[in-house]
Amino acid sequence: MTGKTLKGLFLAHRRELQAYLTHKLKDAEIAADLTQEAFLRFAEQNSASGVNVAHGRSYLYRTAHNLAIDHVRQKARQKTDASAHDEMAAIADDKPTQEEQTDARQKLELLQAAVVELPERTRQIFVLNRIEGLSYTETAERLGISESSVQKHLAKALLHVTQRLRPQ
Repeated sequence: MTGKTLKGLFLAHRRELQAYLTHKLKDAEIAADLTQEAFLRFAEQNSASGVNVAHGRSYLYRTAHNLAIDHVRQKARQKTDASAHDEMAAIADDKPTQEEQTDARQKLELLQAAVVELPERTRQIFVLNRIEGLSYTETAERLGISESSVQKHLAKALLHVTQRLRPQ
């Protein structure tokens, strides 16, 4: 294909091809770029193969269509949903503040101290039931005592612990 023929094809079909792409992509600048790319590929195809494309207009539309599809796919891969700064600021931070962390640490230390103060058997029952999550029956079986004994020891332990954790 001669440069004169390519120029004629360009002058004859550039506007309609660009309008087609603008309609498809809703972006005139991208459409202009892809129109140029379609003509460039047309010229490369003719010079690389040494054979002239018989239906230039059809080739250009098919190339433009494929370029538009590639562009949309590439754009979709690159897309990230940006959130407005205000929206991000409105999201509550569930991380405890330093004050809350200090308070929780102090309560834990008080709980540990209160549990250590319990008699051995009562402490064992409290740890098995309240910390390890065993039922009354499981705790009783593990320690070889009755369920009512577990309940009595646990009542004593809970009373002691709640009194120690109560603010003065």
